[in-house]
Amino acid sequence: MMNYTVIGAGFGGLTALEALRKLDPDAHLTLIAPKPEFVYFPSLIWVPTRLRKADDLVLPLDHFLDGLRVDFQQAAASGLKDGGRTVITDKGEFANDGLIIASGGRFIRKLPGIENAIVPCSGAKEAQQIHDRLHEMIAAGGGTIAMGFGGNPVEPSGVRGGPMFEFLFGIDTYLRKQGVRDSFRLVFFSPAPKPGIRMGEKAVDRLMAEMKTRGIETHLGHKRKGFEPAKVKTEGGEFDADMILFMPGLTGPAWVQEAGLPLSPGGMVQADMTCRVQGWDKTYVVGDSGSYAGGPDWMPKQAHMADLQARAAAKNLIAECEGRPANETFRVELICIVDTMDSGTMVYRDLKRNVLFPRSVLGHWSKRLFERHYLSEFK
Repeated sequence: MMNYTVIGAGFGGLTALEALRKLDPDAHLTLIAPKPEFVYFPSLIWVPTRLRKADDLVLPLDHFLDGLRVDFQQAAASGLKDGGRTVITDKGEFANDGLIIASGGRFIRKLPGIENAIVPCSGAKEAQQIHDRLHEMIAAGGGTIAMGFGGNPVEPSGVRGGPMFEFLFGIDTYLRKQGVRDSFRLVFFSPAPKPGIRMGEKAVDRLMAEMKTRGIETHLGHKRKGFEPAKVKTEGGEFDADMILFMPGLTGPAWVQEAGLPLSPGGMVQADMTCRVQGWDKTYVVGDSGSYAGGPDWMPKQAHMADLQARAAAKNLIAECEGRPANETFRVELICIVDTMDSGTMVYRDLKRNVLFPRSVLGHWSKRLFERHYLSEFK
């Protein structure tokens, strides 16, 4: 009986477990993660506007893990040895016959004064914090909200900007529904002159036009200098803000930095398009933890991409362990619905196409239906 281990209980990790169980019904599966829970990050955008409650998006994994017969080890990975065949954690060491690393990325929090900004996609706690502060401002009569994102300066893929557009447009819509939009100033900032370019030129043009229509100010193309308790500072000037939402660039998880794994310039685990860690046998990486040589520069860091990588990695790991060719590559595609709380614009991109669909209520409900379908596996 083979013993396959997965590190991380996010999208990539859970999809990898499902794929491994489907491909090898008799294998012993082990999941190593700090908590037996799954956070549905795509819906955090709706917490500030009360379409969702933060606690509803943190789901216990007991049912899911029992159904797949997974041995759960509540521990935090801290390193590897024996060429990846042993995972070192704060609760001991765990041997494996094959390993999939899916422990997610880590936000780069080096910008001076970053503690004065809320990083929205850090978790449910931060989404609730945005909710609370927003409603405090509404009760106080308004104010200025600044929202922006950055990237990893040496890792083009180390950026997650899509959710920031959704927080921006969702809060704007909510304030309008509450009849208080005129009491708020919304400012979007980014060091990129064309933020969101990974979605394509048409998408950027649409986003900028949407901001103009909604009366959202922009501060683009200026390198950030840092934050103060109520101020955003850039090389192009500074402006006051009563609440700052900022999504920093991404790097690899902290534990891989000392694990002996090959790392990209941006601190992510280096792999090829089969998800195999370069130079390591029976060791694969999926999702935000990895940097994938051979992919396009617009390859997204999103749940859908992690799922596609996880399925390829599971197939290749089992093939390698069985002595068969492990050459399955993952499909590269970006599927993004930029939600506005009551409508949504869908963007699709692969190696051949880049399609922008008109904004409609169907986009919003498609996002909600996908949420319902995905979360049904955990109930």
